Amino acid sequence: MSFEKLNLIEPILKSLKAEGYTNPTPIQEQAIPVLLERRDLLGCAQTGTGKTAAFAIPILQHLHQDELYKKGPAGIKVLILTPTRELAIQIGESFAAYGKLLRIKHTVIFGGVPQRSQTDALRAGVEILIATPGRLLDLMDQRFVRLEHLKTFVLDEADRMLDMGFIHDVKKIIGRIPAKRQTIFFSATMPPEISKLADTILTNPVRVEVTPVSSTANTVRQEIYFVDKNNKRSLLLHLLKDNVINTALVFTRTKHGADRVAKDLNRAGVIAEAIHGNKSQNARQRALSNFKSQQTRVLVATDIAARGIDIDELSHVINYELPNIPETYVHRIGRTGRAGASGISISFCDAEERAYLKDIQKLIGKSVPVAENNPYPLSSSAMSRPVEAPKQNSQRRQGFKRPSSSGSFKSANTAKSNSGNSTKPANSTQSSSRRPSRDWKSMPREQNY
Repeated sequence: MSFEKLNLIEPILKSLKAEGYTNPTPIQEQAIPVLLERRDLLGCAQTGTGKTAAFAIPILQHLHQDELYKKGPAGIKVLILTPTRELAIQIGESFAAYGKLLRIKHTVIFGGVPQRSQTDALRAGVEILIATPGRLLDLMDQRFVRLEHLKTFVLDEADRMLDMGFIHDVKKIIGRIPAKRQTIFFSATMPPEISKLADTILTNPVRVEVTPVSSTANTVRQEIYFVDKNNKRSLLLHLLKDNVINTALVFTRTKHGADRVAKDLNRAGVIAEAIHGNKSQNARQRALSNFKSQQTRVLVATDIAARGIDIDELSHVINYELPNIPETYVHRIGRTGRAGASGISISFCDAEERAYLKDIQKLIGKSVPVAENNPYPLSSSAMSRPVEAPKQNSQRRQGFKRPSSSGSFKSANTAKSNSGNSTKPANSTQSSSRRPSRDWKSMPREQNY
């Protein structure tokens, strides 16, 4: 199927063609027609599936065409709530690309930077606001953001909102936007609290599920190196001697580990930068820009900082440390092999991480092939130790339930439809006093990232 068959307007089709997009991804093919009909949508999709375009394209078309918006009062008509500043910026870039032939204004707001430029943009007037929860609540309290004319609300990466401790702020925001609206809800996984939130804010949604979190793309070749922890640095340098690896995204579990790996690489003559929550916004954007332009060969990242990073033609992802939550492995290696391109995922596994590998292989339903010609093999004594269960295995989240045997997705009767379309969350009786604004240096849940 081509985008032309999705009943899109000519300016958007021209912009998509200019971006090199000819055929929609599965989630775009399923979601765009639903959203053009103004239905609520509950989508299960991880990053790299094209979900940003899936909701951005219908939103732009509505704003351009709909007389309801054209004749209505000026103000913010669309709110997209997302967990990280990097993802917010990339969503803003997508709206700019798909809507470059339309006269629709948008802006992006997030914490960790001075608010002056953001409030100036809001004063000038925007129709689409892309925001992270903490800064949005701050600006709403300061009356820079007014949402009484909101028509569409998008909650993106809902499960990551929960992971990062933003779920209560999200509920506060939902309680302050109009009850009558179109709601678009995306989450890669569906833990109980997120499922309850979806039931509360959606009205008879169409449910769409693509690329379940337990699956890995066939375009990504995976391999595992069993290596002693002390030899990981040497193994990484050995692999980077191969000029086939033009750029590599390297994952660590902690901020300190990311800094240490980047420092070791630079000492060895490999240009590398680290990106994590303790870095300033300018430093993070500069590191990401340098990596995209290939001025930096290796970007070392933590999971939270890397969520939403979209880099064209990234050939290699290296798990310097295996994640202790198996779903995170799928998200990590999904940074490569995107949009049909091929990619390679290389993972290092020391003796203590073998339990994590066992859990990952159970989740994805297959064994990760062991790499050949390993110059730093794990010692035989370490390999013979019993494999213990991961300490944080209880954090594993549940995925969406499968559709019915007919293969169709049924509209869900939700708490919202049963309560007069009320969007007030179940725990809205809690105090309305605001917690201090969250930024990347103060988030309590990110201490280990």
